[in-house]
Amino acid sequence: MKKQHMNRDWIATAATLSSALPYLQRYDGAIVVIKLGGHAMGSDEAMDTFARDMVLLRQVGVNPVIVHGGGPMINAMLDKLEIKSEFVGGKRVTDKATMEVVEMVLSGLVNKRIVQAINRQGGMGVGLSGKDANLITCDQTNPDLGFVGTPADMDASVLHHLFEKDMIPVIAPIGAGREGETFNINGDTAAGAVASALKADRLLLLTDVAGVKNAEGDVVTELKATDVEAMTRSGVIAGGMIPKTETALQAVRNGVRACTIVDGRVQNSVLLELFTLHGAGSMIRPD
Repeated sequence: MKKQHMNRDWIATAATLSSALPYLQRYDGAIVVIKLGGHAMGSDEAMDTFARDMVLLRQVGVNPVIVHGGGPMINAMLDKLEIKSEFVGGKRVTDKATMEVVEMVLSGLVNKRIVQAINRQGGMGVGLSGKDANLITCDQTNPDLGFVGTPADMDASVLHHLFEKDMIPVIAPIGAGREGETFNINGDTAAGAVASALKADRLLLLTDVAGVKNAEGDVVTELKATDVEAMTRSGVIAGGMIPKTETALQAVRNGVRACTIVDGRVQNSVLLELFTLHGAGSMIRPD
């Protein structure tokens, strides 16, 4: 007879699973929109970890929706094809040639890589863009920037059909114009629009920073919308954090229960945010 001695790590794992029960019950049936970008897309290992977490969410009754970026991959392909980009006010002008590359990279290369990663972990990932089933209809953001769009009309019915089949939607931030144009959408903006259309329980914006920091440089774990506005006016929230907090504010004011800016560099950050007390970033709630 083989004797088995209890390992402290095993006991800790069991305790962690047990403590997660209230959170599992809380999010049963919930819709969670996750913007995937940054470190989580940077390596095959990170992608596999993220995909496994998405399959786990679906397995315990959560309905995850993934909206992804892909800026570095777009830049690499433009360089490879020797397509020069113009910039206006620091923003890339998306002309017709650039838009074709953007759609090819986002809807093709990047989107299918995420779908394959989910399927390898035993899930059922389905790749979409905002052009599918009229999911995202855009207006042109600024004529000077070319084919860059702002979500105007949303039809999330296709996503509800996928939830019913236990599938995980993976959405490329490409939208359709009213005259048949194709528009590139900022990934955070697209994720916020999808979350708002679904009245999602949570919107998680994965990024490569620890979260929103106060004037002392400490991460603030929970903020109200008015806190974010005050910190932005005073200059505490600045630079690249401003677009993310603006997306969060718009989402929570459009019916999303809460938005968290999550440190995607932390392994299993989505699980930590949803299923533990301490979380993994800065949560923004409506007032």
